[in-house]
Amino acid sequence: MNDETTPPPPQPVATPLPVLPDEPADNQSRPSGWHELFSTIGILLTALVVALLIIAFVFRSYQVDGPSMENTLQNADKLIIWKIPRTWADITGHPYIPNRGDIIVFNESGLSQFDDTQDSKQLIKRVIGLPGDHLVLSNGVYTIYNKAHPSGFEPDKTLPYGKNIPTTSGNVNITLGKGQLFVSGDNRPDSLDSRAFGPINANQIVGKLVLRVFPVNQAKAF
Repeated sequence: MNDETTPPPPQPVATPLPVLPDEPADNQSRPSGWHELFSTIGILLTALVVALLIIAFVFRSYQVDGPSMENTLQNADKLIIWKIPRTWADITGHPYIPNRGDIIVFNESGLSQFDDTQDSKQLIKRVIGLPGDHLVLSNGVYTIYNKAHPSGFEPDKTLPYGKNIPTTSGNVNITLGKGQLFVSGDNRPDSLDSRAFGPINANQIVGKLVLRVFPVNQAKAF
């Protein structure tokens, strides 16, 4: 009897074959230069349309020109104006009425926010009077009379912005109608505002100040 153990037969080993890249079929056309050109032009046009829609309906940058909002805003400050509230008002058919104390950009003429032409001068002022207010300017002070304050209150003294407001010259006694706002610059001695040209209409509003971005060291949200 043979005691030697018979070794098992060798097991097959699977050897992976190299993977070769797919070769394009002879009848498969490669992208042409014209196709790439039109694709690039389409992307650029889409980006341009999106940018124009953002400027028209969402927000826009502005630069302050003049001293009428000092010391809150300085000449050459770069600002971001938020336009969504006005856009939404146009969609819903209701006037956009900002809060008292908001700083807004508006067209000096009765043009709408979409008539942004070189001949349409735009101003930046603070909202003092709202629709339905009886506004009186006397002895250098604004006083507002309305249903909530039948005895009157002084917005420059009761709202946060009024800490550094100088004496307000002029005399005004007016009741604001539906959709009317009374606006004034913070630099009262050097501001052309509703004391001179009267109330503005809500449809003249372009947007509300939300951010000062330059100078960088004075960046601020409003």
